[in-house]
Amino acid sequence: MEFRRSRNLLALLLAAFTVGAGGARADALDGVLEVSSAYASQEGGVYQLFARVAYPVNDDIRQALKDGLKLSFDLDVVVSRDRRWWLNEDVAKYTLKRELVYHAVSDRYITRDLDPRSTNPQQNFATLEEALQALGTVDAWPILVASQLSPTREYRVSLRAGVRRGSLLDTLRVLLFWTDDWHRESEWFSWSLQR
Repeated sequence: MEFRRSRNLLALLLAAFTVGAGGARADALDGVLEVSSAYASQEGGVYQLFARVAYPVNDDIRQALKDGLKLSFDLDVVVSRDRRWWLNEDVAKYTLKRELVYHAVSDRYITRDLDPRSTNPQQNFATLEEALQALGTVDAWPILVASQLSPTREYRVSLRAGVRRGSLLDTLRVLLFWTDDWHRESEWFSWSLQR
């Protein structure tokens, strides 16, 4: 009888600890995630995007990458024509896709640009902060041809950054299939397109 009570007490304490620890645990992607600045400029009849994005950095991200997790970084771009009496019309929609992994043998963080037009598809960095800064830098990315725009209309450019868990190793897939901690998106950052 005494054994059964101690086993029940142990089970109750374990359940209370698990619930308490789960409630106190922070989101894995806690931290700043925002488009801090962006603009588009026209060069040779093509509008090019320049943007700076701040991505979260914390020990959970660092440890997950070292454990074999791949993170995917998306930058959604929408160019829309303003309408007064109706919804805005999307003129162009693009997503810049990038990935971040940790290479244990070389002790380096590797970024991959998945855009086939990229001139520098893969880079490696000594620190996570350097890798995230590179992922958050977009310079001269072509998003629109000037001939797609009407000279009498107003247009708006909107950006949203996102980070999510990429593909997992089989062992991690079994352990993390129920979590939703590895997906975040920033607020939309919008401005009127200057011509």
